[in-house]
Amino acid sequence: MKTIFAPWRMAYIKGEKPEGCVFCKDSVRCSEYVLYEGKTAFVIMNCYPYTSGHLMIVPTRHVGALKELTAEERLELMDLLVLAEGVLREAIAPEGFNIGVNLGKAAGAGVDDHLHLHIVPRWCGDTNYMSVIDDVRIIPEDLAGTYEKLLPFFNRRREGAE
Repeated sequence: MKTIFAPWRMAYIKGEKPEGCVFCKDSVRCSEYVLYEGKTAFVIMNCYPYTSGHLMIVPTRHVGALKELTAEERLELMDLLVLAEGVLREAIAPEGFNIGVNLGKAAGAGVDDHLHLHIVPRWCGDTNYMSVIDDVRIIPEDLAGTYEKLLPFFNRRREGAE
């Protein structure tokens, strides 16, 4: 028998499952992991990351398709993606990135009615045997630790110091 300890999951397992959109500010969004709030979009940590530092860039407005975005929203999503890449490079020094958008459940979108971009930091060798033979992903740092590491870099940019 294999045992993997993930004690932070118990709160989710036993907790009441919220109804509403996990990205909408006036719904059930987990605001404690928002790293940067722009005018039309924001940067939030992924609560179920592929690697440490997995972030999402999300339009504030509830939209489910690229064609529904305004020009201003599209521009800010890209600007925040560039900001997130720079912060991640400086704060945790990844060797590469996976960046993408999953449109629809068939494409892997866990939340398919509120568009969002993923930026996933990658390191050579970060996919180990656990993922390959056991379909298990190892995240070496807890969310709160990653949040505390990244937040000062986003705050510095918010204050205008590039």
